[in-house]
Amino acid sequence: MGVLENLEPKNVFRFFEELSAIPRGSGSTKAVSDRCVRFARERGLEVSRDGLNNVVIVKEASPGYENAETVILQGHLDMVCEKAPDCGKDMACEGLDLAVDGDAIYAKGTTLGGDDGIAVAMALAILDDDSLPHPRLEAVFTTDEEIGMLGAQGLDMSRLRGRRMLNLDSEDEGVFIVGCAGGNRTRCVLPLRRAAFAGETLRVTVTGLIGGHSGGEIHKGRANADLLLGRVLCALGKKTDFRLISAEGGSKDNAIPREAAAVLTAADGGAVRDVCAAFDAAFRAEYRLPDPGARVTACEADAALPPMDADSTARAVCLLTCAPNGIQAMSADIPGLPETSLNLGILTTSAETLEASFCVRSSSASRKQMLVDRLTCLTERLGGHTEITGDYPGWAYRPDSPLRDLAVRVYREQYGREPEVKTIHAGVECGLFSDRLPGLDCVSLGPDMEDIHTCREKLHAASSARVYRMVTEMLRRMK
Repeated sequence: MGVLENLEPKNVFRFFEELSAIPRGSGSTKAVSDRCVRFARERGLEVSRDGLNNVVIVKEASPGYENAETVILQGHLDMVCEKAPDCGKDMACEGLDLAVDGDAIYAKGTTLGGDDGIAVAMALAILDDDSLPHPRLEAVFTTDEEIGMLGAQGLDMSRLRGRRMLNLDSEDEGVFIVGCAGGNRTRCVLPLRRAAFAGETLRVTVTGLIGGHSGGEIHKGRANADLLLGRVLCALGKKTDFRLISAEGGSKDNAIPREAAAVLTAADGGAVRDVCAAFDAAFRAEYRLPDPGARVTACEADAALPPMDADSTARAVCLLTCAPNGIQAMSADIPGLPETSLNLGILTTSAETLEASFCVRSSSASRKQMLVDRLTCLTERLGGHTEITGDYPGWAYRPDSPLRDLAVRVYREQYGREPEVKTIHAGVECGLFSDRLPGLDCVSLGPDMEDIHTCREKLHAASSARVYRMVTEMLRRMK
């Protein structure tokens, strides 16, 4: 018996539960791509798949809709895999443990993958229902959206006929997204040298932060564990001589890191504990509203590697202290909208390098380049280099949009109120599609979700049902 089998629409949640049983973290989408291809072949639908595991399924128009314009239904197959510290699940090979609490669907101990599994489930349900009237449909399921929209970047769009697209990758019911920022991943790499150093080896940790999406929640003032760790290390150097061994924090560059840790050898272990105790109190005071659970601790540790030498330690601490992070500029046109930001999401150390990966976002191409230049200048001055990947364009607001007008009209009729129409700071794949499909008219929408990219993620069932009803009604009217 399925966990979601009593939820409506049954087909939507049946497909969502099937997808949830398939491990589909970014970079591991072959199995879920196989499932979509099999779905299409079982129903005699035209289907194609490329080497990136992107899938395109075509369903011809219903009777009476043969002359209507083709519509693209679009979402992504991959999900962010995060789990609670006490969760033992291997998300690389195990499906999710779904649960329902009232109206909320969640996964026990892990992210839910509602972003963007609900989009795929809705599209499959539409393709599966021969009673729904609709124009010719092109369901486009991309891969690796969460790590730079890599699937959409590599997708051959020349065969797509649609110039109207419903992107189902939004998380707020009643909010229609009609523009977004562009972005990239900028990775800063510092070479390291290691040398023996006598002292006490300790592990310094920053924990208890809320984290969240680095685009949609960057304006909420939440702490970044990697940057807090840098502050602690910078202050520590003023109290005692020490050598860094490693620094780690975060696992996704588009998620604000909740935890970070450094292993170091210090001449005065007591000074390390004193500094950590001081910052434990300071961070709880500074972040008492956005991150009240912030903690800093120090404990004895074993060293897996020799310490870095003095110069490498200084350069690593300098990067963590001086790197820009968070909101850099607000929109001059839309009150309250971040225009330019970056997030240090992944901090790792190997025997030879320290690497810091930033998610850079801006609706201004020149300011996006400004942040890349600042990171590159800092990193090169510290003897390292930067690598830019996953660069994607912004999605410009379209003043004349018949699709947006239809969405507003249907929403007003079904809900009895006006929707919110806005552009956002987070990146969506609509920018890549709009860049390559001239004249594309696009709207992004979706049901209510909470705390995406965290183990607290929830998808609301009733909201999903209402959004599905709206999407099918929009298709019915596209004659």
